[in-house]
Amino acid sequence: MKEKLNIIIATVFYTGLSPVAPGTVGTIAGGIPLYYLFSLLPPVQYLCAIYVFFWFSCYFAHHAEKTLNEKDSSKIVIDEVIGYLVAMAFVPTNLKTVAAGFLLFRFFDIQKTYPSNLIEKSVPGGLGICLDDVVAGLYANVVLQFILFAAPNLLR
Repeated sequence: MKEKLNIIIATVFYTGLSPVAPGTVGTIAGGIPLYYLFSLLPPVQYLCAIYVFFWFSCYFAHHAEKTLNEKDSSKIVIDEVIGYLVAMAFVPTNLKTVAAGFLLFRFFDIQKTYPSNLIEKSVPGGLGICLDDVVAGLYANVVLQFILFAAPNLLR
C-alpha cells in the first residue's frame, strides 16, 4: 500500500505514465493547479510552502525511484511540479505569466542547462531528481522577472 501511494504521488496521480511528454503533462496537471493554490498565499508563505513541498517531493521521488527501479524515471513528475512552483515565485498570477512560466520552465528543464546537467548526473535519489528541476525553475524565474521588469506590459 505504501509503495502504491509513493507511485501515485510521485507520478502526480499517474500523469507521469503518459506515453507522450510525461514531464509536460505532469507540469500541466500538477504544477499549474498547485501554483494557482499557492499564489493565494503571501510571498513569504509561498516560499515556505515551496520549501516544504520541495522536501515532500524529494521524499516521494526517492521512494518511487526505488520502487520503479529506474534512476530518475520519466514517470516521476513531482519534480516538475516543484520546478514550476519555483519558476513562478514572485510572479503575478494571470494567464500570460502562467503560460510564459510553463514554456520557460519546460525549456530549461529539457535543456538541462548547467548546473542542472551536473546535478542530474551526480546527486543521487530524490534530492537529485528534484534539485535539477529547481535549478531549471530558477532559470525560468530569472527570465520571467527580467521580462516583467523590462517589458511590464508584455505579460499583463
